[in-house]
Amino acid sequence: MGNRGDATPGDGTGPVGDPFLTEPFQDFLALERGLKPRTVASYGGDIERFIHFLAEAGVADPDSVTAEHMDRYVAHLVSEGRAPTSVRRAQSALRAYFSFLLGEEEVSIDPTDRMERPKARQALPSFLSQEEAAELVEAVDPDLPTYWRDRAILETLYATGMRVSELTQMHLRDVDLDSGTCLVMGKGGKERLVPTGGAAVRALERYLGVVRPALAGPRSGNAVFLNRQGGGLSRMSVWTIVRSAAKRAGITRPVSPHTLRHSCATHLLEGGADLATVQEFLGHADIATTQIYTHLDREYLREAHRRFHPRNRS
Repeated sequence: MGNRGDATPGDGTGPVGDPFLTEPFQDFLALERGLKPRTVASYGGDIERFIHFLAEAGVADPDSVTAEHMDRYVAHLVSEGRAPTSVRRAQSALRAYFSFLLGEEEVSIDPTDRMERPKARQALPSFLSQEEAAELVEAVDPDLPTYWRDRAILETLYATGMRVSELTQMHLRDVDLDSGTCLVMGKGGKERLVPTGGAAVRALERYLGVVRPALAGPRSGNAVFLNRQGGGLSRMSVWTIVRSAAKRAGITRPVSPHTLRHSCATHLLEGGADLATVQEFLGHADIATTQIYTHLDREYLREAHRRFHPRNRS
């Protein structure tokens, strides 16, 4: 495996300057939740205050936050004399924040579960059907000069199940078109080798051979995916590419890069892959994280049975 010690720190999994992913969280609120800038700013302020509270308690990362910390923080807000509406908004911000972190697999549990207001059972991660996934990756506007870049991004996300942060941090040396594999730097600096498959390889060949050289400039470095100014592509840009393709494909429910990760895992299990293989493929440290996809698979089977079994239609 290659030495990634010279990699430039990026956004996403375990960033050096932002272990709490505050900026990606605000991107998520704006792009995925569609919140207004004022609300995004308010939520951002709530999370910054919470992180300051944690620092004073000696908590250095979000995965170390417990339900007891949440209880103490709410009591702290009340003791400061904050209005009930202000406390409720802070609770809403924290629920949204930890929901985001769970989706990004930056925390293993949601410490907001026991907060005062009852929380509905967490929904299973959304995923696309195999037909929808195929339609989405093929829905990039062919008139765009960045068509092959965007197509390569979608094909790679769906083929590998990698996180958006892993995609934006990939270096040229990590892509081996001859063997059809990518070297992925995962959480905690752990590397894994994942197959990309034929469709992703073909799109990457066109992108790396034609589009990337046209985009490359002094700021490009070794980043695989570049923006139109020649710099490394951001998480926000990838989200925009995915959402645009989903809209062109006629998919009306929210779709994010993580939806493609969930879809990849679900479709592997539907195709007969075992759980341990999917765990290694996705880079999960604990197989318990991967087990959510067995629930997804059961939900899919139940829905298929409900819709298609003749005794359910009689």
